[in-house]
Amino acid sequence: MRTCVIFNPAARGSKARHFRHHLGEMAGQSAFKATTAPGDARRLAAEAVADGFELVVAAGGDGTVNEVLNGIGDAPDGFDRARFGVLPLGTVNVFARELKIPLKLERAWEILRRGRETRIDLPRAEFSTDGKNVRRYFAQLAGAGFDARAIELVNWPLKKKIGPLAYVVAGLKALGETKPEITLRANEETFSGELILIGNGIFYGGSFGIFPGADLHNGLLEVCVVPRVNFRTLLRCAPKFLVRRQLPDSVVRRCATAAFELTSESPASFELDGEWAGHLPARFSIERERLRVVVP
Repeated sequence: MRTCVIFNPAARGSKARHFRHHLGEMAGQSAFKATTAPGDARRLAAEAVADGFELVVAAGGDGTVNEVLNGIGDAPDGFDRARFGVLPLGTVNVFARELKIPLKLERAWEILRRGRETRIDLPRAEFSTDGKNVRRYFAQLAGAGFDARAIELVNWPLKKKIGPLAYVVAGLKALGETKPEITLRANEETFSGELILIGNGIFYGGSFGIFPGADLHNGLLEVCVVPRVNFRTLLRCAPKFLVRRQLPDSVVRRCATAAFELTSESPASFELDGEWAGHLPARFSIERERLRVVVP
């Protein structure tokens, strides 16, 4: 199986260093393409499909996963022509955890070499930016409101130093801001809140099981609506969140749907796979078992 691995040569951290250390022996089995700037992974993935590679691998974190996924989608019939693989080298690696891909490089690479394929649902968001209509896929999760604003506020040099704690710092900043009210319309129902979390899989932000009813194969997105995000909400959520890594049903509203729309009367950010994407409005939908992925 012809394999193309797309990676960021400037990535830091022990996993990235370990990957570069073994790059020589791995390169004899596959083609490796290095990114040089943001957006490169998407372009290189589209080129890999066009060049006839049967497996396109994202070697990095969830941001790299999202770029490579969209690059496959950019190629004509890309999702039919190529499988998608992940080498988890990032800080959190939510999608890899969802697929039960080992975080140890050698074990993850062996899984890719075996090439066991399954099909999972493929979510997407449609929105406008700079006057242009945009469609972007995401693998695992999305969010609007508070969490997206926190991602927008992340200090990236600080993230390189302290890892996931940088999101906590940004979250505290976002908590002190005035938060926009977001309206969700789905299944002839309307919900509103300051935080909307969207899950294709169970996990959000690592090992937090925010979407217990999620299934990668059922053609539905799990949506969690938090009406208010403040210190009182955090105190109510803390016991169950810290012990069971879940949100208590008493502070959220949930629905499962194949399509919905998010709007806001004031500027509201949204994110896809943990990467800031833009501002609402946006329409979300899902294609059932559209994505071919390599799994254990």
